[in-house]
Amino acid sequence: MSMSAHQSPVMGTDEWLTPPEIMAKLGAFDLDPCSPISRPWDTARCHYTVNDDGLTKEWFGRVWMNPPFGRSAALWMRRMADHGNGIGLIPARTETAMFYESVWGKASAVLFIKGRPHFHRVDGSRASFNSGAPICLVAYGNRNHAALLQSGLGAVVSVPREAIEQ
Repeated sequence: MSMSAHQSPVMGTDEWLTPPEIMAKLGAFDLDPCSPISRPWDTARCHYTVNDDGLTKEWFGRVWMNPPFGRSAALWMRRMADHGNGIGLIPARTETAMFYESVWGKASAVLFIKGRPHFHRVDGSRASFNSGAPICLVAYGNRNHAALLQSGLGAVVSVPREAIEQ
């Protein structure tokens, strides 16, 4: 999914789908905890929408997560880090508190996507404008690290297990 609140006013909505060509390269997922209510393609076997409040539901299996890009992104990333099995799509803002809290020292790897992807509207149409910011995929667990390495979507950086001090 994404209920991603991108910062560009041209976006006009906070529900954006991950491009299907990205999803196709990552393999099957068991759960998308922040999926749009309407979607032209599935991102996982099971979906939680805004009506379900995926932050409060049980997470299971391999999780795909394209969270809202606003202030709540840190809550979603914290939950993903605690779950420890999945891939999250977030802005590549490596200096932020969210990155230090939930990525550096906790994730297995980060893939910096080549270029800026064009997300899709919930009707499946591709936005005429790109994401407006660099995007990365954050993997938790060895299977997800391997999926990033095999995807060909960009440059993968392994994350050391020891936490980086601020």
